[in-house]
Amino acid sequence: MAVPWEEYFQLALQEKLPAKIPEQSVDHFPPVLRLLEKRQELIDADRGLQAQKEVFQTTRAALKERWEQLEQKEQELKGSFVRFDKFLQDTEARRSRALRRAAQERLQADRREAEALRLRAQFEELQRERARLRCRLERLEPCARLLGRVLEQLPEFQEVPELVARFDGLVDMQAALRLTERQRLAELEEARARLQRLRDAGQSELLGQGQRRVQLLERLEAARERTLRWESKWIQIQNTGAEKTLLLGRTRIAALNLFQLVCRHKTHPPALDIDDTEGQLEQVSSLLTCPPTPRFRASQCLKSPGSV
Repeated sequence: MAVPWEEYFQLALQEKLPAKIPEQSVDHFPPVLRLLEKRQELIDADRGLQAQKEVFQTTRAALKERWEQLEQKEQELKGSFVRFDKFLQDTEARRSRALRRAAQERLQADRREAEALRLRAQFEELQRERARLRCRLERLEPCARLLGRVLEQLPEFQEVPELVARFDGLVDMQAALRLTERQRLAELEEARARLQRLRDAGQSELLGQGQRRVQLLERLEAARERTLRWESKWIQIQNTGAEKTLLLGRTRIAALNLFQLVCRHKTHPPALDIDDTEGQLEQVSSLLTCPPTPRFRASQCLKSPGSV
């Protein structure tokens, strides 16, 4: 055959049986639409089951006939083997091919039998589904009557599907509004959390700035203390330097006066610079080591600079 029996039964089953609706879509349809749909499914299921039963019976008869043909072919092959012994090799090849074909056909028959068992089980499942849908139809019948009475009280709706569509639209709008509300609440909570984090960060920053300010004030106070201490030391150094400078000036003036007195009593006074205090002191010290003369007395050299 051109199409295997397994694929043939699958294609026939898919064409005859109605497609199952997922549970989510069944729950999503309104009761009236589900009721009408279940009725249509029952009618289609009945038709599919009748057609499937006829196909099954036809297939079973064809399988039986095919099996008889196979047995007849096997008998013919055995007779041919006896009659045509001289053509043993050719007959053996034919027999091998026929046996392989028979094995394949037996395998296909087994597969068809397994497919028949599967179809029988599926048929039982469809019967149970039919009973369940019938119970559901009986349970939803009051809802259909209620929708009919509501439709009579609402003249703006002409048919039940319009009323159901309006109800579905309101339900979808309510769900969208609830989702939007949840999103806004989530955004509000996130903004509050972000504000709290910013406040905490600001407080932490203020605390850190306060601590740094205290540290800087402490460092400023220590720097001021060091400045005052070094200023007092600098004033003391300046005072000491002024005193030393004044003492040095007085000493240089006294040395110059002594040198001038020594030069007055010498015939050839040395030519020294006025700022050469050490040379002047050396000349004075050399004069003090010499014996006194009538014109010069050592007491005059010891006069204070103010008396000169």
